[in-house]
Amino acid sequence: MEVIKTAIEGLVIIEPKVFKDARGYFFESFSQREFEEKVRKINFVQDNESMSSYGVMRGLHFQRPPYTQSKLVRCVKGRVLDVAVDIRKGSPTYGQHVAVELSEDNHRQFFVPRGFAHGFAVLSETAIFQYKCDNFYAPEADGGISIKDESLGIDWQIPTENAVLSEKDIKHLCLKDFDSPFDYNVNLYPEFE
Repeated sequence: MEVIKTAIEGLVIIEPKVFKDARGYFFESFSQREFEEKVRKINFVQDNESMSSYGVMRGLHFQRPPYTQSKLVRCVKGRVLDVAVDIRKGSPTYGQHVAVELSEDNHRQFFVPRGFAHGFAVLSETAIFQYKCDNFYAPEADGGISIKDESLGIDWQIPTENAVLSEKDIKHLCLKDFDSPFDYNVNLYPEFE
């Protein structure tokens, strides 16, 4: 696998080595050993999958400590614009984001570490999206930033006025009104100390 660094430290794009022939293709979608050698030490404990239609926007989500999650995400059918926003207080990149297109054709994955809000917009007719998470879902720890927060400067590549959002996602605050539970100077991976 190739690891592509982004403008924000810790956020990386992963391109698997894809073997193609007349039968189709094969690739290794995850290797614990290789991930830890090239990205970071991790222990994924939960896999999730969602299916969404064009115009659906999910996010920008995170879980508060001590239930915070890293995510390794990919789109196995269709296309999405996937986005991570740095919400670590004191970070030199606080409020900045990285956006990457994930699709069934490019097979890319995006690693979103703890301390980031994450979301995506569906660009194709439908999309099936998969997440590997390093902590279990804890509904009492749910948090989010408004996906329509214009101050973030995210070009979602779809008209956000027509976006299909959940009731929960409509209620998220904008970044300026948000008190982040994450501190840039605090180790968010204490289990690996």
